[in-house]
Amino acid sequence: MSSGGKPSSRKSSVEKFQLTGKTALVTGASRGIGRAIAIGLAEAGCDIVLASRKLPDLEVVAQEVAALGRKALPISANLRHTGEINDMVDKAISQFRHIDILVNNAGVNPVFGPVFDIDERAWEVVTDLNLKGYFFLSQAVGRLMKDQGGGNIINIASVSGLRPDVGMGIYSISKAGVLMLTQVLAQEWGQYNIRVNAIAPAIVKTRFSELVWGDPALLEKTRRSTVLGRIGEPEDMVGAAVFLASTASSYMTGQTIVLDGGRFPSAPASMLAKTKPGE
Repeated sequence: MSSGGKPSSRKSSVEKFQLTGKTALVTGASRGIGRAIAIGLAEAGCDIVLASRKLPDLEVVAQEVAALGRKALPISANLRHTGEINDMVDKAISQFRHIDILVNNAGVNPVFGPVFDIDERAWEVVTDLNLKGYFFLSQAVGRLMKDQGGGNIINIASVSGLRPDVGMGIYSISKAGVLMLTQVLAQEWGQYNIRVNAIAPAIVKTRFSELVWGDPALLEKTRRSTVLGRIGEPEDMVGAAVFLASTASSYMTGQTIVLDGGRFPSAPASMLAKTKPGE
């Protein structure tokens, strides 16, 4: 059975989370959220196609996947370029014959500051990877999923796409586009048993967000605006990804799961009084 939307009444609640026999393609898989999700999907039974620009880093993750008894194929690709997207998909199909799950995770945000200071080059760098790359990779893999009877696409968005973060204007715009892309693809492709959902994290402790968590003052400010009193870890994203990739979520499409630890513009004063750093 595909990992799309058709339910299976003969599976137990635990079995619905199993992904044995599936192949997942995870972009931005060399570190951070992408690596964590790739390992989590492998633990659930998936063989994994690992995509990123730097092959040596991917090979390390591939070894981790192999240690779990699953097959791994690391592929170096710059997902800003459609030619490299198509080559990557061809390589994946050549080895695994099918792609059941696509996790669009690769992202970039090289600029931080007011939108008045953004030039065309910065706009292109961010939107080409964060939005155009998601679109054309989803299109390429979606065609395969349509022919094979279904599949599952998971887009890693951001809470910055739901509400703007100061100094991250282009990034917020690109992630808002990812949320709408999720809904559009879900609407058009549901008829082919292809489900499309998104995960929207807040600050997660990765190299990508080190500008925030690496600054003690910013980290404390962020922590204090989060009900759970901490920022996220890459592993916090895994459960939602396995859920969305599996038949446990077979009646869910076009939706966004927000993983922000209960992040609000300002936390209740009573919580701030009781919460201390490190708790």
